[in-house]
Amino acid sequence: MDVATRVIMGSVKKAIQVSTAAAVVVEAIKGDATLVKDIADRRFKLSFGSDYGAVEVQLGNTRVLAKVSCEVIRPFSDKPTEGFLMFNTELSPMASAAFEVGRQTDEEVLVSRLIEKAMRRSRALDTEGLCIVAGEKVWSIRVDIHFLDHDGNLVDAACIAAITALQHFRRPDVTVVGEEVTIHSLEQRNPVPLSIHHIPICVTFAFFDNGEHVLVDPTHLEEQIKEGDMTITMNVHKEVCALSKAGGIPMEVDQILQCSKIATVKAAEITAQIEEALAADAKKR
Repeated sequence: MDVATRVIMGSVKKAIQVSTAAAVVVEAIKGDATLVKDIADRRFKLSFGSDYGAVEVQLGNTRVLAKVSCEVIRPFSDKPTEGFLMFNTELSPMASAAFEVGRQTDEEVLVSRLIEKAMRRSRALDTEGLCIVAGEKVWSIRVDIHFLDHDGNLVDAACIAAITALQHFRRPDVTVVGEEVTIHSLEQRNPVPLSIHHIPICVTFAFFDNGEHVLVDPTHLEEQIKEGDMTITMNVHKEVCALSKAGGIPMEVDQILQCSKIATVKAAEITAQIEEALAADAKKR
């Protein structure tokens, strides 16, 4: 079989898969709207590395790895008591053949912006608590997010991985005597957890049939046939941290409110699972 034939057969197979996914969603829509939500009830699993701040999230067949690191740097002159929180996302061909090394796709840009909104703009992390010496030294926290497998809903998986890794991370303890700053190793002193104000959770919705029906946590195939999507970032306090809708069909206010109610429930469920997993890991250490 030559290369051209394999490419054609691959395209046909992909088209059949997309058509099958469309048929499943349409059948669900014809039945009950609640069934559409149940389709997306994918397996959710959290696992931790040997180092603090290393977390892998599995959402169905989507897998995301988050790794937190820190360093001491000089703060901005206009914010002398605030540390830094930075995110770096990496979509490589390992996750999907649609991604290329060194070439940032629109999807990667969208994921990066949504994570920035969910974490930094909602002030989930206490950046003032990262100050060591005002105007001189602060902690810079960096979260590297690596996408290992792409089967849809990268945003939700990345958000869960990032906030869980920040909660799991421990920075070195610091002693300040006069102008002398001493950073203690893990052998000298127990590391210090970061100060987290709240836990933002992204919940993504895909819309079908002109927005009449909604699907939570869409897979990769379902994302290809959606008519629009929306991501709501909520916490357990029922606060809307961010809302993003990049194109697609227009939405009515009632539809957005209904989605926010679903997001509230999902955020509470996921937060409880995160806290349970963190507590179980703490007992093992």
